[in-house]
Order: sequence, then C-alpha cells, then structure tokens
Amino acid sequence: VVSVASAIFFEWLYRKLLHKPQMIGDLSAAVTGLLLSMVCPPELPVWMLVVGNFFAIFVVKQLYGGLGKNFLNPALAARAALVACYASAMTSWSKVDAATGATPMALLKAGDMEALTAAYPIKDMAIGFISGSAGEVSALMLLIGGVYLIVRKVISWQTPVAYIATVAVVTFLFPRGNDPMTFMLYNVLGGGLFLGAFFMATDYVTSPVTKKGQLIFGLGCGLITVFIRYFGSYPEGVCYSILIMNCCTWIIDKYTKPTRFGVDKKAKKEAAK
Repeated sequence: VVSVASAIFFEWLYRKLLHKPQMIGDLSAAVTGLLLSMVCPPELPVWMLVVGNFFAIFVVKQLYGGLGKNFLNPALAARAALVACYASAMTSWSKVDAATGATPMALLKAGDMEALTAAYPIKDMAIGFISGSAGEVSALMLLIGGVYLIVRKVISWQTPVAYIATVAVVTFLFPRGNDPMTFMLYNVLGGGLFLGAFFMATDYVTSPVTKKGQLIFGLGCGLITVFIRYFGSYPEGVCYSILIMNCCTWIIDKYTKPTRFGVDKKAKKEAAK
C-alpha cells in the first residue's frame, strides 16, 4: 500500500510542479509501485520503499518524459538503486517460520545442493513455501498469472518463453557438476525468473516491438541471468539482465524491423538523413 501510494504521489507531485497534465489515472505509477514492492524483502523499512519510488518515478520515468519515454524499467531500476544504497536491508531475508536463513539462490550460488534440497524441496519452490520477496516465492502463481496475460493477449509469449527456455537449457546443459534436471529446476523456479519473464521483461515501453526482437530480447535476458548466477558475485541476475537488455532494445528494434515493400530506397535514405 505504501509503495503504490508513494509512486502515485510522486507522479502527481512531479507533474504538478512542472505544470504538466496529470496522468495518474492511467495507473502506470500504481503498477510501478506494486512491482517494486514485489521485488523487495518483506522486512524492508517502508521509508526505503518511498525512496525507491521517488527514484523510479522522478528519475527513471518522468525526467525522461513520462510514460512511453523511459528506456529502463522503473521498478527494476529503483530496485537496483536500493541495492546500491541499502545493500544490507535489500539482501536480508527471513524464512517462512520467521527464522533468518539463506535464500534458495544463495545456497545455489554457494553450490551447496545438499543443504538446498534439504531446506527447500522442489515442491516448496513451486508452491512458494520459501524465503524471498513476494514476487519470487510462488513460481506456480506467477506462472498462472503469466499464462493469463498471454491468453488475454496483454503480453506476447515470445519474451517470457525465450527467457525461461534459455535459462532452462543452459543450466541443464551446464549443471556445474550437479544433477542436470535438479539443477535446472532450482534455477528456473528460484529467484525472480518468472516475475521478471512475465511481468518485467514484457514491459511495452522498454522491450522490443517486433516478435523476432522479443525472442532476441528474451534470449539475451536468459543468457545474462545465467552468466551472473554462474560468475557474478550476486546470487541473482534477473534484475540486472533485464536492465542491460533494456539498453539494447533500440538496436534490437533497428535490426529486426520488417522490410517495407513499395518504398523507394533512395527516398528512404534521404528521409533517414
């Protein structure tokens, strides 16, 4: 509630101060606030969420012109900023029984598969009986929500399918000395993969518009996620992989746009100049 309310307030305040038409009725700020709250620890002080929403709305969204002009996903950019400023608070989790414990991704990063499988069975990973942020604990509910959006044609299937499939294939082929299927399932069900694939990477503004481009975008997100999980110091790579690919959206769109037939090439070049 605090996250959504502060996001809406900062959007209203920015546009009020700059005498711009109010846009809070489109609820895009509310979506940003909701998504930011879902990628933060439940124990995070609410004032930090307010700071994150200020960064998301003022800096990432409105300073670039508002909805449709930002090139980064505001919620993910705010999460990255919060991790940079409040690393301890953003990386502290409690288990479902309120006892502090390592998250599945931390154990996976450490390569302690025995402790991982003992503390977090695959069934618990799927249902959501694990530690983590609200947006990463229940893979099953996120999958249901994602499929619903695809069926309703709110999002297209190319990006999430390419994203999840890339992570699944790479982790299955290169299980780092573990059982391939088990290692793959923990990588797919753990972390914010489903939330990122269905609800973040499919953002209209910051992702490619062509179907081919969306496949490339999802493939890139998947590869970067696995690379960060394998070689980075941070146990999770979804947030940063999407932000990195957001920066590549323009060039993906440039080289995947369909050929326009019946257009004079010379005139097209002159127009481009």
